[in-house]
Amino acid sequence: YFLLSHLAVIDISYASNNVPKMLANLVSQTRTISFVPCLVQTYLYLAFAHAECLILVVMSYDRYVAICHPLHYSVIMSWTVCMVLAVTSWVFSFLLALVHLVLILRLPFCGPREVNHFFCEILSVLRLACADTGLNQLVIFAACVLILVGPLCLVLVSYTRILFAILRIQSGEGRRKAFSTCSSHLCVVGLFFGSAIVMYMAPKSSHPEE
Repeated sequence: YFLLSHLAVIDISYASNNVPKMLANLVSQTRTISFVPCLVQTYLYLAFAHAECLILVVMSYDRYVAICHPLHYSVIMSWTVCMVLAVTSWVFSFLLALVHLVLILRLPFCGPREVNHFFCEILSVLRLACADTGLNQLVIFAACVLILVGPLCLVLVSYTRILFAILRIQSGEGRRKAFSTCSSHLCVVGLFFGSAIVMYMAPKSSHPEE
């Protein structure tokens, strides 16, 4: 439940960063946001998205240890190890988001100033810049490889090992419990990583944020 609580905090924070302003825009006739709040929204959006990627990977490792090494679980996934993994995920996520923010701040924004999205998402913000955003796009792609492709490979390795371990379980009830433990997490991983990879790494159209 320790890692699940972190995932819950991330999801609540993620929604709290975007939803209030989106709802205000829906009921208001003046759908505006100033420059600084827009950048703050972009930064927090990236930070929480990065954190969710990493926490999901840590959770997959936690399930791998629980199913493949149940007798050593309390030793391998001790309180100290869980704390280190969680804190590292948070710190790395906010630092990586800070890199994107610094690169955005160096750009001039001279119009148009209409964000073609529900909130200040990074690709939509970059479309407003009147300068070359090649470096920003390169860093976004590199970050995707680091924060999406790499972790997704680790998740797949973990679940491959888990699948082999489940197939060795003789009890049908034991198999059902093992599958039920992993199925919900695997669905979240598929939806989150799949949509993020399509959005940020697939060949871009003229409006990639759509």
